[in-house]
Amino acid sequence: MGQALCCVQVDQSTVAIKESFGKLEDVIPPGCHCMPWFLGKRVAGKLSLRLQQLDVKCETKTKDNVFVNVVASVQYRVLAEKASDAFYKLSNTRSQIQAYVFDVIRASVPKLNLDDAFEQKNDIAKAVEEELEKAMSAYGYEIVQTLIVDIEPDVHVKRAMNEINAAARLSVAANEKAEAEKIIQIKRAEGEAEAKYLSGLGIARQRQAIVDGLRDSVLGFSINVPGTTAKDVMDMVLVTQYFDTMKEIGAHSKSSAVFIPHGPGAVRDVADQIRDGLLQAKLSQTQFKQLNTLIQLTVKIREDLEDLKIAVRRLETAKAIAQPEDLATAIDSLQKDLQKLSLEGLSKPKISRPSGKLYVFKNPMDIFDSEKKKCQELNHKY
Repeated sequence: MGQALCCVQVDQSTVAIKESFGKLEDVIPPGCHCMPWFLGKRVAGKLSLRLQQLDVKCETKTKDNVFVNVVASVQYRVLAEKASDAFYKLSNTRSQIQAYVFDVIRASVPKLNLDDAFEQKNDIAKAVEEELEKAMSAYGYEIVQTLIVDIEPDVHVKRAMNEINAAARLSVAANEKAEAEKIIQIKRAEGEAEAKYLSGLGIARQRQAIVDGLRDSVLGFSINVPGTTAKDVMDMVLVTQYFDTMKEIGAHSKSSAVFIPHGPGAVRDVADQIRDGLLQAKLSQTQFKQLNTLIQLTVKIREDLEDLKIAVRRLETAKAIAQPEDLATAIDSLQKDLQKLSLEGLSKPKISRPSGKLYVFKNPMDIFDSEKKKCQELNHKY
């Protein structure tokens, strides 16, 4: 109908290319226009002035030899004043833009490592935009914006990166957990220390109260009951504690079997064993001190005897020139140590050991008399 009336309609945001016998005559803006076809006029084509977007997916390799797929989005449009250049100078616009994007991306990404490629997406997009703007402006196209919307590495590489990230986060979580457990253990230890300290104070006060009570009981019983001694009162206290112990064992014992003599004579046996143990411990300490004193004096006497023997050898040796004072000094030193040993009451000591063996030492005075006789003989000889 429009062609019959020689009229042409051009939509909004669209321009039409008018030709006359195949030659460009004008660029028709939106609206209704007369197109006398019988005079060789016709519309060669139309171009949209709207913003268009082209998504380009390019596979390339990074500097650390990781293959990635880079997805770039190019937003472009036709310039109205250069619509004729866009229509006549360039065909298959999308393929041309895709080729330029491939060229820039494959020249930029191989210079970067994988991590750097993710960090420098804007720099890659800017390089693509500058290259496209330089190339497409001559053909009547404007590059509005270029975006790198995605950098997708290989599936195995992505999985490895996720595992590295997960391992790092697990390490941080483990450190935090260890620190938390450390704090808990420290607080628990501090609580246990405080509890033990307070428990120790309680036990000390309890024992002090028991001792005070026993002392008052012994004194009171001794005063109120004539003829009783402290020993009798302590025996009675031991009997009481013995029955208290049996009561506690019977009340709190679960599965353990404890055999305790329970006859009337057992109490006396317990008291005698405790008393004998204390006396034996006291006696053992006294004997140990006595043995230690004896050993020290014996070592000293041995040293004196060695000095005496040296003096005797000097007198017996014809080549040696000995002074009589050396022999007299050795005899006096030995006599003093032997007298000290006799004063200690250890002239014939017998020290008992837990195994039942007896250590018997020779009378030191007999040793002294023997050595003194030898010395007198040497004096007569020389």
